[in-house]
Amino acid sequence: MLYLQVLLNGLVLGGLFACIAAGFSLVWGVLNVINILHGSFIVLGAYAAWYAYGILGIHPFLSIILVAPLFFALGYAIQSLLLNRVIAAPVLLTLTLTFGLDLMLSNAMLAAFKADFRKLVLDPPLGLLSVGNIVLPVDRLAAMALALLLTLLLYLVLSRSRTGRAIVAVRMDREAASLMGVNVSRTYAITFGIGALMAGVAGPLIAMIFPISPLTGPVYLGKAFVVCVLGGLGSVPGAMVGGLVLGVVESFAALWFGPEHAITVSFALLIAMLVFRPTGLIGRKGYE
Repeated sequence: MLYLQVLLNGLVLGGLFACIAAGFSLVWGVLNVINILHGSFIVLGAYAAWYAYGILGIHPFLSIILVAPLFFALGYAIQSLLLNRVIAAPVLLTLTLTFGLDLMLSNAMLAAFKADFRKLVLDPPLGLLSVGNIVLPVDRLAAMALALLLTLLLYLVLSRSRTGRAIVAVRMDREAASLMGVNVSRTYAITFGIGALMAGVAGPLIAMIFPISPLTGPVYLGKAFVVCVLGGLGSVPGAMVGGLVLGVVESFAALWFGPEHAITVSFALLIAMLVFRPTGLIGRKGYE
């Protein structure tokens, strides 16, 4: 029964990891840009939900409706005004640019919010769901369900919409897509905006479960890296599979080796995947 409890806890955590990594994987796979800003976007979204609930009384689930367009616009602007100017440069240059932007955003959040950890506490709480000896907080279950739903919606947008097909085309062959009339620069900006949106909407879900601080941005960025390697770069289904696998692995690692070693085990798994299966569990050439 203990193992079943740990497994369910891991799946709940993995759903959040999938949402965290989906936008990061999309940007990396389509633009070939390692977006170091991604972790800070998640934290900024968490703070947006924290203030919206504390000051305006807006439930974190509803705050996603406000956060999504704001982060899409922010990501679109960053790509249009800055990254598109160096998009053809070596990946080290774009990585350095996003790293510098991340330093600026992190320091701005430290100045605005301080380094103290804060927790978004629902009043009244959503309670617990008990089945026999299995106990799961309802807020975690709801956050996981919403995270997986948002990730599924991203997959449907990419696979069934005209904009999604343009993103897929640019991912597979930028020159051919341009010859077919696709505005590559605009598609890049939309893709980066979607990546920022996914990070932003993950923030309110994270804030309901974990304490938030500007110092936690690198933690979520590291999770996104591991999930991308596990599932396969540029694949939304890969992000879902990789997120669930990472959640389960970290939960059992915390049980067997102690919570302080869970991250160590996850990064050991990352190294093993890079050595033995660098395409990830379900990754393949091209974007689904």
